Amino acid sequence: MPENKMPPSQKLIDKIAWLHLHEGKLLSTRSRGKDRYYIPGGKRETGETDEQTLLREIREELTVELLVESIVYRGTFEAPAHGHAPDVQVRMTCYGARYTGTIQPAAEIEEVIWLTYRHRPQVSAVDQLIFDWLKYQQLLAE
Repeated sequence: MPENKMPPSQKLIDKIAWLHLHEGKLLSTRSRGKDRYYIPGGKRETGETDEQTLLREIREELTVELLVESIVYRGTFEAPAHGHAPDVQVRMTCYGARYTGTIQPAAEIEEVIWLTYRHRPQVSAVDQLIFDWLKYQQLLAE
């Protein structure tokens, strides 16, 4: 993992996310009280690896089990953190994976939705970078 080279004045939120696409649509979520959609995932707990964080967060938020052997790194993206002070950045390390179970909202998740590129204005800045990258890769429908 690359070393954090951010200026001391900037704070970094380290998040792990699951990029799950189906027929050109990206799985996304909206937490209670939030006005934006976010790619499922979350912050690591002390001592957790990326994989452990991903498995725990997706189980807690969507009630499905990711298949460990199918986890694949997709990319890391960084942008200003939505709803935080201007000097706060979020770094989202993204993985793809197959799963078992039925996706349904749990914990703080109020809504599960499939988004296309036209929904880009409704997501956070870091998710917008991911939307752009997925569209460039021809994985996200217009």
